[in-house]
Amino acid sequence: MIIVLMFGSALALFACVMFINQRLARIVGTLIFGILFVGSTALMTLNYSQHFGMKKVITTTRQTVYSAASPLPIAIYQPVGTSGQENVLIYKTHQNQKNAAHTQANEYTTSKMKFTNRTTPELKTTETRWQFKNSFYKGLFLWSGMNGTLIKRTNVIEYPHTFVKLTPAQAKRLQKRMTNTDNSQIQVQAKSFVTAKVKAAMIKQPNMNAQQIHQISQQAEQEFLAQLIRKN
Repeated sequence: MIIVLMFGSALALFACVMFINQRLARIVGTLIFGILFVGSTALMTLNYSQHFGMKKVITTTRQTVYSAASPLPIAIYQPVGTSGQENVLIYKTHQNQKNAAHTQANEYTTSKMKFTNRTTPELKTTETRWQFKNSFYKGLFLWSGMNGTLIKRTNVIEYPHTFVKLTPAQAKRLQKRMTNTDNSQIQVQAKSFVTAKVKAAMIKQPNMNAQQIHQISQQAEQEFLAQLIRKN
């Protein structure tokens, strides 16, 4: 609406100055359309520069994600720039996803990873955007392109403590190593590691049930994979 008013008043102002011969009518028309043009231009400028008529809205979404090297417990990241402060996080939204997804890499986005007591990774995205305060301002600044403008975005992937942080290059070297290593040897080592962990746990808690033993076995398997990754 404000864009239409601005261009319409500009055309009307030009017409008043150029084509109206009666002095009083020209002065009145020039004054009215001049005020409309200046006022609409000022409002448009305030909307672009100061976000007049808008408010900040914060939204948070959560999504379960998976390792880009699934089933290996690897948190893959790609450093951006030379400062080492910014990273792009690489993950999968589905276990069987062919091509991995990644967080955005732009001046408005910050991405980081945390290691917690979670059992599965989760992506938490917090966005702050400009939105019009009400329908009046939305109609007034229609077609301005300002509604929903991104102010900042923060991506945080919370990984279990058993996950290991690697770059894509390190992950590729690990996969190559595992391909060149005898799988039967790895399986024997893994079984021995898990058995030792379960025995140690049963010594501390002799009355553990089957579910607890299964949980300890899964944790031991993840620990073994993590150690294997760290040796890369």
